[in-house]
Amino acid sequence: MTAHEPHRSHQPREPHERHDPRERRDPRGSRGSRDPLYPRDPSYPGSGGAGLYVRVDGTPLHVRVEGRGPVCVLSAGLAMACFDWDEVAAQLVAAGRTVVRFDRPGHGLSGPATAPPTTAGEAHRIAGLLDALGHGGPAAAPVTVVGHSIAAFHTEGFARLYPRRTAALVLLDASVEEDPRPLLPAALRTGAARALGRAVTAAGLPAALGPAVRRATVRASRTGGGDPAARDLVRRCYRTGRVWQGALLENSRYLDMAAELAALRRTRPLTAPATVLAGHDGSAGRGALRWLGRQADLADRIGARFEVAEPAGHLVMHDRPDQVARAVVETSERQRRE
Repeated sequence: MTAHEPHRSHQPREPHERHDPRERRDPRGSRGSRDPLYPRDPSYPGSGGAGLYVRVDGTPLHVRVEGRGPVCVLSAGLAMACFDWDEVAAQLVAAGRTVVRFDRPGHGLSGPATAPPTTAGEAHRIAGLLDALGHGGPAAAPVTVVGHSIAAFHTEGFARLYPRRTAALVLLDASVEEDPRPLLPAALRTGAARALGRAVTAAGLPAALGPAVRRATVRASRTGGGDPAARDLVRRCYRTGRVWQGALLENSRYLDMAAELAALRRTRPLTAPATVLAGHDGSAGRGALRWLGRQADLADRIGARFEVAEPAGHLVMHDRPDQVARAVVETSERQRRE
């Protein structure tokens, strides 16, 4: 049984806008712009490809496009950024893939989040981004979508809502909720997240603590090593209230997105080959083994291949970039064979 994709009018498209004289074209023909919100070129040391801003649903998204070949879309977890994929992206480019990675609203170098996220909304955002980059339309080849942590909700949602646009799905140490039931009203949680974000920003905490919190979080989420991101880039992102507010807003809707995905699983079958790649630090601790069990159960639930990256923490893309890239390539090759 094959699910029908959403009606074309529901798919996000790049809004019709006048061409700004500052607009530039990517060598591959995709359209990007220097948004007045971010006058600096978003390119950064240590990463190839074109740094673009593409406006989707009214929000300027920071995007990087690298390589040539079948398209892979990479989406990072809560409060992370597209530069967290640097090593994985380099290996995928070397393997003959086009890599598209982006910052969601309120993350990385993208514009601020103006509305709380939903699973379907983020799936549509991926579709809109691909459209804007020239990877949409009936002639476009399907893409491999890769979601880490909470972004696994979004990429699985994309695979279920857009089956004909999906070549393969890889869930990387995915967020898992077996029976998601939000307790408080969504409006109350969203209001609290917005109020906390404003208070944190007004108190100057992002500027004072943001980069240090980022570095500590990355260290705690790995089995070894610190934060590989350039310090000036971390400061550009994590000293801003925009990123803190974006993370708080997204986290406030975590259970709602999990519940929305659970509903999609009942009505929209997953037709693309999928892999669940779980990080394990190598310990025999109860918590670590329970997490592996939940990841294995997720793979069984959606009919995916299950694989363990070891040793690795939650940030598997930093601890085992080679294994992540290999899983992406192998899963997409399964689609070609099938």
